[in-house]
Amino acid sequence: MKLFECQSCGHPLYFENTKCERCHHQTGYLPDLEVVSAVEPEGDKWVALADRSKLYRFCANWELHACNWMVEADSATPLCRACQHNRTIPDISDPARFALWRRMEEAKRRLIYSLIKLKLPTPSLASGDQEPLVFDFLADAPEHKVKILTGHDDGIITISLAEADDAAREKLRTSLHEPYRTLLGHFRHEVGHFYWDKLVRDGGQLESCRAVFGDETPDYNDALQRYYQNGPAPNWQENYVSAYATMHAWEDFAETWAHYLHIVDTLEMAYAFNISVAPRVAADEGLSATVDRNPYKAKAVETLIGAWLPLTFAVNSLNRSMGQPDLYPFVISAPAVAKLQYIHDLIHGKLPKRADAPAPPPASSQEASESASRVALVQKVSSAARRLLGGQRQSASP
Repeated sequence: MKLFECQSCGHPLYFENTKCERCHHQTGYLPDLEVVSAVEPEGDKWVALADRSKLYRFCANWELHACNWMVEADSATPLCRACQHNRTIPDISDPARFALWRRMEEAKRRLIYSLIKLKLPTPSLASGDQEPLVFDFLADAPEHKVKILTGHDDGIITISLAEADDAAREKLRTSLHEPYRTLLGHFRHEVGHFYWDKLVRDGGQLESCRAVFGDETPDYNDALQRYYQNGPAPNWQENYVSAYATMHAWEDFAETWAHYLHIVDTLEMAYAFNISVAPRVAADEGLSATVDRNPYKAKAVETLIGAWLPLTFAVNSLNRSMGQPDLYPFVISAPAVAKLQYIHDLIHGKLPKRADAPAPPPASSQEASESASRVALVQKVSSAARRLLGGQRQSASP
């Protein structure tokens, strides 16, 4: 994430700003230019000071105070590049659910920002893609005995609205003995499953991925039950970024993918602030670093890790000084770095492409059966919830 600057007065702007606090210009994010811009009205449209050659309008969700992204005035869709991925949102006539939904949208926009920066495919509902990137934001319905499960199913990412409730999320984090659980973290993890489908399964990288993350064909539900019954192996930190990553090869990939996004996005903000870490103690190369380059353009993960570890050592120490938990409560081992390197190479198209990449197996195959097992609960609950919860469609498709 970057810092931005008001084109009218030079005041710093942040990604979520809807106006400049100094000159009071309205502001909006232009995803194609990757910039927050001051804007001025022109009739029922807006002129962006960052790009006066075009007229813009705000995303339809701007009127709900739920988005600050803009679209070109002649765009066929009323929704911005982030919101057009919405399929279902909760019933926002309920003030409590409306407030939680706005938090969901904030996290989603930060995710989409990163995906755009990484030049990853983000097919929308209207794109015609057979597996578009779609979000269902759904709330539990105790009266119907429906509990929403966060998960991914063939491009559809379901996020439980409860994850936007700090108290509910903290309760879950504690009961599951997780060191880290955030709304943005859920988005980054679940989109990892989406890109496993797009870049690994459909990109001819099954064998290369298995060589790094292991075989994904063992039954997912069996692995899930074993994990919650027995927990991870005692020495899991030697090979994985998190305990949950030990559960199944799919989860190892998704967890590593999420950590890669954590790292590049946080380092970009450190780069924007020109942060340098130089402890006033005996020289130790492992504690010193200057974030002096754009992490989205890094050629190797070692460059990122070389800045990331000293930065997190420093910020974790600052958090403890305030009685707060560590910002990044994880240890990155050498095998985990190798997995992060794989994610980096996969995203940046550096892996050799197989001309003889196998087509996806038919629905009757063992792998398809196990994939169905992986998503069955999410699919069933998501479908039931849309019928029962009064959620509303928010699709940009005709």
